[in-house]
Amino acid sequence: MSWADDLKSRTVSVEDAARLIQSGHRVLIQPGCAAPQNLMQAIAARAEELRGVELVHLMIVSKLPYVEPRHARSFRHVGFFLGAGTREAVARGEADYIPIYLSEIPALFTRREMRLDVALIHVSPPDEHGFCSFGVDVSITKTAAQHARCVIAEINEQMPRTLG
Repeated sequence: MSWADDLKSRTVSVEDAARLIQSGHRVLIQPGCAAPQNLMQAIAARAEELRGVELVHLMIVSKLPYVEPRHARSFRHVGFFLGAGTREAVARGEADYIPIYLSEIPALFTRREMRLDVALIHVSPPDEHGFCSFGVDVSITKTAAQHARCVIAEINEQMPRTLG
């Protein structure tokens, strides 16, 4: 089977991808401007059927649909760095902040001190060899993808291909 056929067989709608996340899962979301917006919205849309999903990430600059008070039973935000959208949730006691050096975060995953059920990532389309790029943010994403039990990738034609 070629990589293109393999990719086609694994490609699902964003709603079907979001259904892979179950109550009690710990989910890492790729941070910054690489946050997979469509996946985040699809997960938030499932708030009524999910309980205790822990969503972990560095700072995300966009609005976080799952941090709203009405979703507190469904989602628990865990941030290593906080943006404006998460500070209020931490102040309300509905989210957590873990102060840590950026360089120490990958070891949490490799040593299994923070086990990841799912990594939600945002990638470029595959090149002629079938390889995608993490695009504008690698930071903790590569290590998270290597150690998560499941990786869900949102492929975006607008994600720049970066080398390395």
